[in-house]
Amino acid sequence: MTPDKKNDRFEQLALPHLDAAYSLARWLTRDDFAAEDLVQTAYIRAFRFFDQFRGDNPRAWILTIVRRTFYTSLREQRQEHEHIDFDEAIHSGGEQQSGVSAFAAGNHPENIVTGRDMQRIINAGLDTLPCIFREVVVLKDLEDLSYKEIAEVVEVPVGTVMSRLARGRKLLGEFLQKNGIGAGDEL
Repeated sequence: MTPDKKNDRFEQLALPHLDAAYSLARWLTRDDFAAEDLVQTAYIRAFRFFDQFRGDNPRAWILTIVRRTFYTSLREQRQEHEHIDFDEAIHSGGEQQSGVSAFAAGNHPENIVTGRDMQRIINAGLDTLPCIFREVVVLKDLEDLSYKEIAEVVEVPVGTVMSRLARGRKLLGEFLQKNGIGAGDEL
C-alpha cells in the first residue's frame, strides 16, 4: 500500500472514531490534557501498525489501542514511583560537608522547617502532574535544559515541549496556590 493510500485509508477508518477515543481516554485518565495526549499516542500507534489491521471494526480496534496505551503508561508510572531517591541533606548528621553546623547564621530552625515545608508542597505538586508534563517541568526548571535538549530527551518536537511545559507550569501553579504558595513566594 502506498503511503498516500495508507494515509487516506487510515483517515477514512480511524478518524471518525476520534471522539469515542477521547471519551474513553478522558474516563480512564480523568484529565483533559492527559486524555488528549493519550489519544494522540494511541493514534500514532494505530497508524504505525495500520498495515496489520485486518478487522471489520475500526472503532473497537482504536478503542483497544487507547486502552492498552493507557495501561502501558500506568505500568510505567508505577515503576517510576518505586524508585526512592536518597536525600543527603536530610539524612546527614548535624554537620554539613563544609563542616559548618546546620544551625549557623541564616540557618535558623524556623527557616529550615519553612523551606522543607515549601519543598514538600512543591514536590507534592510535581507528583500530581501527569508524567509528560512533570518530566518537562523538571528538565526545564530543575535541570535547566534548553527546549531543544528536552525535545531530544523526551523524543518530541520542540513545540510539544513548549506546550507541555506551559501546561505543566499552569497545573503546578494552580496546585501551589491551593496550598498557600502564591506568586509572591520565592520557590
